[in-house]
Amino acid sequence: MPVTLGYAIFFAADLERSISFYRDILGVPLRFSTDSYAEFLTDGAKFALYSRAHLPELIGREAPAEPVPWPQGEIVFFVEDPDGEHERLRRSGVTILAPPTDRPWGERTVHVSDPDGNVIELTRPKRRPPS
Repeated sequence: MPVTLGYAIFFAADLERSISFYRDILGVPLRFSTDSYAEFLTDGAKFALYSRAHLPELIGREAPAEPVPWPQGEIVFFVEDPDGEHERLRRSGVTILAPPTDRPWGERTVHVSDPDGNVIELTRPKRRPPS
């Protein structure tokens, strides 16, 4: 039974545009890239992008025609300051889906959209109560 997440991959319509978004705007360090794949330097599970144009090489079929139904899911990155990230990304012209919000489960989140419409959550991890 699968219990360990190895990596998550988003399919990108324009790989270079998406690399630029994650590396230059969000600030996720790029580990390496090829003409079809980009992997970022993240702790825990790996995060990567794969070119939609190269899907036949991966799964043997073409990507569905645009537009892709939205949203498909989300990827979450931990940050220390969701409010600061919200302001920084808003100034950069990133589409803000939900401003910083305190969630009932104890996290503070902000939701944005990447160039392909994927949902990105930036969240401050739950604070453990002092022992």
